Amino acid sequence: MFPTNQYAMHSREKKIYKVTLAGSAVNAVLIALKFIAGILGRSSAMVADAVHSLSDFVTDIIVLVFVRISGKPHDKTHDYGHGKFETLATLIIGLILIGAGAGLMAGGISLVIDSLHGHSLPRPTWLALSVAAISVVSKEILYRYTIVWGNRLDSPAVVANAWHHRSDAVSSLGTLAGISGAMFLGDRWRILDPIAAILVSVFIIKSGYDIVKPCVTELLEGSLPESTEKEILDTVLSVEGIYNIHNLRTRRIGNGIAIDMHTLMDGDITLNEAHSLATKAEQMLRSRFGENTYISIHMEPARNTPLPPP
Repeated sequence: MFPTNQYAMHSREKKIYKVTLAGSAVNAVLIALKFIAGILGRSSAMVADAVHSLSDFVTDIIVLVFVRISGKPHDKTHDYGHGKFETLATLIIGLILIGAGAGLMAGGISLVIDSLHGHSLPRPTWLALSVAAISVVSKEILYRYTIVWGNRLDSPAVVANAWHHRSDAVSSLGTLAGISGAMFLGDRWRILDPIAAILVSVFIIKSGYDIVKPCVTELLEGSLPESTEKEILDTVLSVEGIYNIHNLRTRRIGNGIAIDMHTLMDGDITLNEAHSLATKAEQMLRSRFGENTYISIHMEPARNTPLPPP
């Protein structure tokens, strides 16, 4: 659901801050633990995982900064509000994910090449294994907490951040598997540590791509899904006195949407009556999509205008 008034928008912003700060606190602790465990525990995969957690922490800061900006009302320089700043934050998160995944992959490939050339890889210790297990559990819990609130608040940035938590949990799971293999399967299998990092990096890059793609669509003024446009048409056409709709144009603005359309009405009714029909349609749309929905309805006389399909 979209926020329906200024109080709800303020409450939404506060909740986003609370959820994001919780993630930041967990990430800060994990970053310190992973770097210590990676260095003292002789695990290159754990060091790479620490870098990934560091990127997660950076995205939390990005969300905190951009959500405050996106919550500002419209002004002279932004007639449609600042909602796309949240989209921009989501895009940055996705790009950071892709960059983190590429970095992990490059580091893992380098270690695999070294191992194949006869270089001995160090055996990880129980410290690295323990921290990897702690990371998997804590990040999965954090993902579930964040995704629930991201969907409830209809915040793409929070949802993106939740998936970043999940990617970190998957990364730590791969690290856990690699460290376990390197510890218990003998010297020849220490190569499992960097191999695990490479495999995990593929999923991280895929997660980043899935986040970036819809953001690019929105920033390039992509239309809303066909199912949403059909719901808009059905809602407006349910108003008695509106005969047809054409030139429907839609786009998303952060967590809100913009709707522009031409409606065909009886050409013999008064301007006040036509305006009343348009107002009723606007009220119904805002009831469904939120008070921050931007709606522009152009009224045309049906008697003098052909009725093209919507």
